[in-house]
Amino acid sequence: MNIKNKRIAILSPVAWRTPPRAYGAWETVASNITEGLVARGWKNVTLFATAESVTGAKLRAVIEKGYEEDKTQIPKVCECLHISEVMEHAEEFDLIHSNFDYLPLTYSRLIKTPMLTTIHGFSSPEILKVYRKYKDNYYVSISDADRDSELAYLATVYNGIDLSNITFRPTPGDKLVWLGRIHPDKGTHLAIEVAKKCGMDLIIAGIIQDQEYFDNLVKPHINDSSIRFIGPVNPPQRDALFEQALTVLHLNTIPERFGLVMAESMAAGVPVIAMDLGSCREVIEDGKTGYLVNDTDEAAEAVRKIDLIERRKCRQHVEENFTIDCMVSNYEKVYEEIFRREARKRDSIGAR
Repeated sequence: MNIKNKRIAILSPVAWRTPPRAYGAWETVASNITEGLVARGWKNVTLFATAESVTGAKLRAVIEKGYEEDKTQIPKVCECLHISEVMEHAEEFDLIHSNFDYLPLTYSRLIKTPMLTTIHGFSSPEILKVYRKYKDNYYVSISDADRDSELAYLATVYNGIDLSNITFRPTPGDKLVWLGRIHPDKGTHLAIEVAKKCGMDLIIAGIIQDQEYFDNLVKPHINDSSIRFIGPVNPPQRDALFEQALTVLHLNTIPERFGLVMAESMAAGVPVIAMDLGSCREVIEDGKTGYLVNDTDEAAEAVRKIDLIERRKCRQHVEENFTIDCMVSNYEKVYEEIFRREARKRDSIGAR
């Protein structure tokens, strides 16, 4: 079976452009899957994303700009128009690979084309009702830690990152760095606490996702000297930021689903100090590419011994586990299994 001749639709979210200019984790992964397939010789890949998206595959779009980038739009209207577009053309494809959370699943019994859903995380226990209703679909998890016991997964496929825009930094900087979305789940306030315990400068970069949290627990500590907030960063700005980093603090307060920032940091040679929750121990090699901690005291102690980490090993760990090629190679195995199962279904029906 030459699966590279199969027609694949990649469904990306439409909150941001694919790939995003700055923030947009799911759009980043959808882009990396798409471009990775094209690079590996797939000829019939179609990306469903915003009209301004950039891809080497075919692009199909009904939404001009991401609704987070054009606030005049109603997000749910954008999502409905976007998802229905791929579903109304489902017969043109051999497989739909959704990176769009749970809503596309509600179409799955109305189409004949099989659909694979990469579950990028459960934002609420309530959405599990949808996944469980449609548990006859194909699912992939992005870490072993982020799974629901009632779903049958085909595999865990770790997210892959683009190494071409991340420079390896053999020489450490002298700043603590926190990078991501500013939200209680991501523990920005804990990074500030660690910086103060260590008496070190901290740079905070990312989008403000919870304004009240930012105003109450982050903003009062920003002084534009020892604690700076620089807003969201695009890939070149992120690369420059890593040059200043002694370590990246990833002090999540809930179990991490995967953590692209951890992989991106290590790719630059920057070790990561992360809370030992969720996928962090799958992404970081404790004591080799960073440290897993349980509170801010342990995090501060980890900062003091961060120079024991070999930065080259951080990069090597990513090269061996979290590249686009690693990810797409594993998705090819998943696709092959889906096509095999679908063929068995057809043979079973034909034999009746």
